Amino acid sequence: RAAADGRDSRYPKIDFCKDPEVICSNSEYKELKWIAGMFYWMESVQTYNVDGWDYLAELRMFVDNGMDGTSFIDAVSGIVNRGCHNPPCATGAVDGAWERSNNFKKVLDVFFENGAPLVSGPVTAASTVSSPQTTSTIAPKVDTIVVATSTSTTSTNNMDDQTSP
Repeated sequence: RAAADGRDSRYPKIDFCKDPEVICSNSEYKELKWIAGMFYWMESVQTYNVDGWDYLAELRMFVDNGMDGTSFIDAVSGIVNRGCHNPPCATGAVDGAWERSNNFKKVLDVFFENGAPLVSGPVTAASTVSSPQTTSTIAPKVDTIVVATSTSTTSTNNMDDQTSP
């Protein structure tokens, strides 16, 4: 509509109201699917709190318990794929549940070099992780993360004492 009204538009050739499926099917603007997915994640998954299953509380518990097992990813897959945390939901079984679980494990293995980080301290502040190869800020709100690998041990600094991120 912005383009039709003569205003600047990031996607002037797309009518989202007329064809909402264009988000997934447009080959020119492939980022649309990613943007829609991120919006869905922020609005529907991170805020999910139904029948005593709170996404953020469950995420913290998953991390605090060593990121072990599949119950967390199974519940999140149910939310994303079927709209409930305890599949099979009224809408059916989760499509590709086994693949989703295996892919989640692969991602964790890559992020944490085949081992979950050891987390301690209150869940309140971002931390910086340093390794011989990289330094980066970790988004989860933790005071201390220790990542132990077969070649080195890496620890974090508490960011509360620093004036800039």
